[in-house]
Amino acid sequence: MKKEIKYLQYILKHKWYVLVECFKSGIYLNGLTHDMSKLSPNEFFPYANFFYGENNNYKHCTNSKHGYCKPISTGDSQFDLAWIEHCKKNKHHWQAWVTKNEKGEEKLLPIQEPYLTEMICDWVGAGKAQGHNSPKDDPYFNVRNWYMENGSKLKLTEETRKDIEKRIGI
Repeated sequence: MKKEIKYLQYILKHKWYVLVECFKSGIYLNGLTHDMSKLSPNEFFPYANFFYGENNNYKHCTNSKHGYCKPISTGDSQFDLAWIEHCKKNKHHWQAWVTKNEKGEEKLLPIQEPYLTEMICDWVGAGKAQGHNSPKDDPYFNVRNWYMENGSKLKLTEETRKDIEKRIGI
């Protein structure tokens, strides 16, 4: 049960920081409902096992000094399935905006509001929950550095990419 308590503490901390950022941005409902699916058994237990279980895979997801990153394949099929479910249920993840056309070709959709704003709030909240605090005069410092390291891995439309970069000051 210890791993479940640790994971619940992290979720609540993360949700708090995202709530604060969402409220600052005026998207109150998104802040209140952010990541609620992580409390469902289908997500909660695989996440708790992955991050706080015997193998403690958390170290694989903290290789960025600016916040969370998810490896493409973790080797943990339960976690990978939970991650896919989470992304499909939560439109603040860029993965929810990638689909395939009739020919099986990947199609990128522009991330709509308020989900784009929530995604950025999620990035800020994840960084804060993991102890990465930006300078007071630059709230996007860590997000910008994380994005510089990882942004090329995100599948985004040019419109969405430009909007994100404008918002975070790149």
